[in-house]
Amino acid sequence: MTPLTGSSRGEWSELLTKVGDVQDKEAFSQLFQHFAPLIKGFLMKGAPFGYEQAEELAQEAMIKVWRKASSFDDKKSSASTWIYTIARNCRIDWFRREARIRKDLKAEDIYELVDDNPAYLSLQQTRNQSTVKENLRLLPPEQLEVITKIYYEGKTHSEVAKELVLPLGTVKSRIRLALKKLNLQLESVES
Repeated sequence: MTPLTGSSRGEWSELLTKVGDVQDKEAFSQLFQHFAPLIKGFLMKGAPFGYEQAEELAQEAMIKVWRKASSFDDKKSSASTWIYTIARNCRIDWFRREARIRKDLKAEDIYELVDDNPAYLSLQQTRNQSTVKENLRLLPPEQLEVITKIYYEGKTHSEVAKELVLPLGTVKSRIRLALKKLNLQLESVES
């Protein structure tokens, strides 16, 4: 197998699927060569530990990628998003272990600031937008209409009630029901 020079979503997903399906060591080697240094850099940003700890966590993340590759679903996320999520969870686990030892842990130690990794956040945002759009299509038309006017057109509840000739309580009920359905659908996707 020749090394990949491109970084298309499909190539990485294909390699990750091979690792999950048949524990393809060559595919994993290519994933490791590409992602391990990136994960190490990702883990070091804003973290209170040094190079060795980042390297150890990157290796831990890649071991988890090997072990959990069979649970990867390219319909739910790209390979890079999935791998970075594992790396982020390894960092969170490390902070939790550290929190048992020391109590001065702050939220910014665990969660990366928005400016820190725009590429990862862009991937995550694209994935989230796609998931929300897919789930919006599952709403009944009357709920979708109200949600669209409130969240996409920026109208107030009163404006929507007036425009659709509906009581304000009905508009609010439709919004509440729609958000509840979306929340349940998104929770089932995350599970």
